[in-house]
Amino acid sequence: MSFDREQVLRDAADLLSRRATASMDEIAKAAGVSRATLHRHFPGRDALVRALGVLGIEQTEERLDAARIEEGDPVEAVRRLIAEAVPVSGFLAFLYGENQLYDFAEINDGWARIDARVAALFRRGQEAGAFRYDLTPAWLVEALYALIAASAWSVQDGRMARLDAARMVTDLLLGGMLRTPRSDS
Repeated sequence: MSFDREQVLRDAADLLSRRATASMDEIAKAAGVSRATLHRHFPGRDALVRALGVLGIEQTEERLDAARIEEGDPVEAVRRLIAEAVPVSGFLAFLYGENQLYDFAEINDGWARIDARVAALFRRGQEAGAFRYDLTPAWLVEALYALIAASAWSVQDGRMARLDAARMVTDLLLGGMLRTPRSDS
């Protein structure tokens, strides 16, 4: 049987995003591999976490590219971004909450690249008059990550249908950040 590294990492991220203290035995079981196989590819928890971080950054950057967030209407770009990000929400949920990853320069560099691209999208939306000015792009980036992570946890726990996740994240994020005329009454 061949070892599907990415699938093992996805399964590990799903488990660890909800149970950060899961043992390597539990991770191996969740991934459907033996503990020995898991250790052969990831000699310890640190190596596994680092591999998760690197793959998560790669997949997130691929999703940003696929969403073409630098193109077109900023509201539609946010919709595309969320639609592309939700399928890797398990990774994002894990990365969002894993403090150990901040010890690795390549992880920090990856997040800095991602944060800059997403913040530029929100800034572009503010400059176009579509998004509220009183919410900083940095805060909107964090809110986006938090909502995507929450959608992953909700799907994992059966509180949200997987097919509803992108719409629910989009509706809540855009509902809070779009500029709307205030009534004077």
